[in-house]
Amino acid sequence: MARNPLELAGARPGPAFEITVDGRPVPALPGQSVAAALWGAGILAWRTTRVGGRPRGAFCGIGQCFECLAVINGVPNRRACLVPAGPGDAVTTQGGHGRADLAV
Repeated sequence: MARNPLELAGARPGPAFEITVDGRPVPALPGQSVAAALWGAGILAWRTTRVGGRPRGAFCGIGQCFECLAVINGVPNRRACLVPAGPGDAVTTQGGHGRADLAV
């Protein structure tokens, strides 16, 4: 299906829905990644580093790095920039490795 830029400029997304981030409701739009929805809500960090607990969020935005890891729907180590947001998704801040069995 070929599209031209004029058609894309007039595109309208479907209705907004909510995801939750650490229990807080956050609006999202169809087609947005989880990271894009978080950015849109002003949330810039949703992971902490293993050493020092420093905050991290999206860095590259294309799935090449691992800065945007989050626990999404109970699954740790998901790259938020690659996961499409869906109605009712639950995102939780990920600390360190994200999995207790991987801890050093």
